[in-house]
Amino acid sequence: MHAEAMIRTHPALNGPIDTSLLRAIEECLDCAQTCTSCADACLGEAQVADLRQCIRLNLDCTDICAATAAIASRYTGSNDDVLKAALLACRDACQACRAECERHASMHEHCRVCAEACQQCEDACVDAAGGIGLSRQ
Repeated sequence: MHAEAMIRTHPALNGPIDTSLLRAIEECLDCAQTCTSCADACLGEAQVADLRQCIRLNLDCTDICAATAAIASRYTGSNDDVLKAALLACRDACQACRAECERHASMHEHCRVCAEACQQCEDACVDAAGGIGLSRQ
């Protein structure tokens, strides 16, 4: 990942990098990729109709994770309220996707992997949201 290298070179960075926010960016990008792959794997399953809600939540989580990573990567200006809202929305999307994937994890390994990625992203977003306004301008 190049997130840290890019943020370190940003002229608007004042002080040290917020490591919890950096972790959230990386986990969001990883979760977005994992959820996309899980949705695609669900589409390949024989009983795809049983996975309709899982696919929907995978795709919702993908979109919210990608948007959150993009918002969190911006350092010019500030919009802490929106950043915090995005992190918390991402947390909520990850919770929903994780719960649905856990329902299918015993039958589909891709759902188990996805649930794990969602949990990691959820945790990272919660940690990062708690520090918003403390370390960024």
